[in-house]
Amino acid sequence: MTTPERTTPNRPELPRGWTRRLARLPIGLYRMGLGPLFGRRLLLLHHTGRVSGLDRRVVLEVVAHDSVDGTWILASGFGPKAAWFQNLRATPKTEIQVGNRHYAVTAHFLTPEEGSDIMARYAPRHPRAARRLCAFMGIEVDGTADSYRRAGRQIPFVRLESAEWGRR
Repeated sequence: MTTPERTTPNRPELPRGWTRRLARLPIGLYRMGLGPLFGRRLLLLHHTGRVSGLDRRVVLEVVAHDSVDGTWILASGFGPKAAWFQNLRATPKTEIQVGNRHYAVTAHFLTPEEGSDIMARYAPRHPRAARRLCAFMGIEVDGTADSYRRAGRQIPFVRLESAEWGRR
């Protein structure tokens, strides 16, 4: 199923120079076996470059995790043009690392309406992070559930489902 394109006029620029190095620092910490430092709020996503075919990695915030179903929901703060997001569209079967545990997952791209519900649940649990994400993306919110629902319709969300969750 295809997801309608979401548009936000003020998408942030991708980090460059020292800000890019700083943003990629957690990848090195995962490589050193220090993934547990991030708890369950961050995960390391392995993805395959859609053009290069090379293994790529990015650390992302977990918006929601369902420990019963073995799913993680991620938001693309840089919109649908983020490399990891496009790479998952091309190759949805991949692997994540949470702490020191690895999971084979399949990416499912959520609809704007599903994103609306997710953001409405996320904002009360993480009010500062929700405000920062919206500000970062140039989306105005006033703190109400309705404004976060509107914001959630503009943010691309991905649900990662673990194939082996029930077999652990």
